[in-house]
Amino acid sequence: MSTSINAAHQQQSLPATLRCIDKWFETKDCVSILLSAENPSPFKFKPGQFVTIGVEVEGKAEYRAYSISSLPNEQSLQLTIKRVDGGKVSNYMVDHLTIGDSLECLPVAGEFNNIDYPPQSIDGQKKVLLISAGCGITPVFSMARSWLAQSDGVDICFLHIARNIEQTIYFEQLEKMHQQEQMFDLKLLLKDAQSSGYPQGRLTAELLETLVPDFATRTVYLCGPSQFMLDVVSYLERLDFDMANFHQESFTPTESETIEDTSASSDSVSIELPAFGQNLQVSKGTVLADALEQGGVPIIIACRSGICGSCKCKVKVGQVESSNHSPLSEEEIAQGYVLACSSTIESNVTIEL
Repeated sequence: MSTSINAAHQQQSLPATLRCIDKWFETKDCVSILLSAENPSPFKFKPGQFVTIGVEVEGKAEYRAYSISSLPNEQSLQLTIKRVDGGKVSNYMVDHLTIGDSLECLPVAGEFNNIDYPPQSIDGQKKVLLISAGCGITPVFSMARSWLAQSDGVDICFLHIARNIEQTIYFEQLEKMHQQEQMFDLKLLLKDAQSSGYPQGRLTAELLETLVPDFATRTVYLCGPSQFMLDVVSYLERLDFDMANFHQESFTPTESETIEDTSASSDSVSIELPAFGQNLQVSKGTVLADALEQGGVPIIIACRSGICGSCKCKVKVGQVESSNHSPLSEEEIAQGYVLACSSTIESNVTIEL
């Protein structure tokens, strides 16, 4: 880890070392891992949040963000990781991580959680609708478990969309919760239901209304692939749902190895990095994160979705165009901080890490 990281970025970038103490398959292409520190102590986080994990792959430190699937205040941390097409880190974790291996772990992050955004009491009852698809189940599963563990009377409807039973993450646990917990109602929608007894089809506004008739009286928490979330938002708006009672995870893990086309413009601009004594020449319009990574600058780029904040840096001179600032405070934005993964270079710039 570079010693030239500035004070504003230091707390976020200093990792803890955790060891894998258990690993098991949830589905054929998805594993859960259990992590613990050398001197275990309760992990503090809010259900729905995530951590950024660092691992060495092919001789290079790589970082990716993963939602936490365990409960707060336990002495181990559970992450659930699904294979991704072309995913360097996730596929390494699925295929090669073994019990006893050590990983770096950055501090917990994420605004999507059920503590800062608790369910509203509607008609005297706290009722929630958790909607997820694929590996988006992870943070809302943690939320559901936390409400049930607290026994605070939250009525939980859990709507999950999956391809089939075999590819439904946590399927046995979900069924057990449905059978044993009075306040937990599982609504599983499958693309191929086979003989499972669960409904089959694609989620639509009409089907949402059929599966969860009282959705309008619930606080909704949503997580899944980007297009899926956009579709669900459109369904809720079409059904006149009160979006003041809606919360979604804006972080969707992505690990595509495809590099953005940096030749979109023939104009050449420079990136000055005084702390590293470097000057990089790139095309105008290049994503700042890609330019720094290709230039060998030691910057952590974890979620690549503009939500984890691991690639925060400061533009001292020049101009970038940023599409997302969500993890940054108004004060940080005013000071010139940007997210490298969500910023394109528009002029000669001087960057401070």
